[in-house]
Amino acid sequence: MSEPQIDSRIDAYIERSADFAQPILRHIRQIVHTNCPDVIETIKWGFPHFDYRGIMCSMAAFKTHCAFNFWKGELLQFESKSGEAMGQFGRIVTLKDLPAKPELAKFIKAAMKLNEDGVPSPRIVKSRAVAVTSPRELAAIAPPDYLMALLKKNKKALATFEGFSNSNEKEYIVWITDAKTDITRNSRIAQAIEWMAEGKIRNWKYDRK
Repeated sequence: MSEPQIDSRIDAYIERSADFAQPILRHIRQIVHTNCPDVIETIKWGFPHFDYRGIMCSMAAFKTHCAFNFWKGELLQFESKSGEAMGQFGRIVTLKDLPAKPELAKFIKAAMKLNEDGVPSPRIVKSRAVAVTSPRELAAIAPPDYLMALLKKNKKALATFEGFSNSNEKEYIVWITDAKTDITRNSRIAQAIEWMAEGKIRNWKYDRK
């Protein structure tokens, strides 16, 4: 068995998280490594991710709760609570809020299989379909969880985003989700948050004064 692919930045992330969050994050990390020995840890969009032939899952800690999210969660068969938080398991405050180890192991194995088979993320499929979607349908595009998680850390950017019209929201969402690589997506997210913190729309350079 190969040595675990540990990222020291995740150690630091856990250490600076709230006391309640640390055992939850360590528990998730241990379960992921146990069930996917070849997983690679990294930091994307400011919080821990676990890659296995592509993004597989992520975890995050906030002021009052944690979140655990599968990148292709829409394709896994479980009752999602994503409406309550950024992850499919809702607001995780204690270890009791997570499914039991055998159930989590089942989800991890299923997520691994999706990546092994090259099944695309539903969010990527949706972003590619934007060009043939009607204007009325475009207005209903939801922002990805990872974008909302970072916006919530920047009050000015979040206030701007929440004050946008549907079309202004859409311009940012499509621009970010249509990125072909993680590097491009990360760069666009950082730029988007900076612009929104300044109260700017996506195409502010072309906005007539």
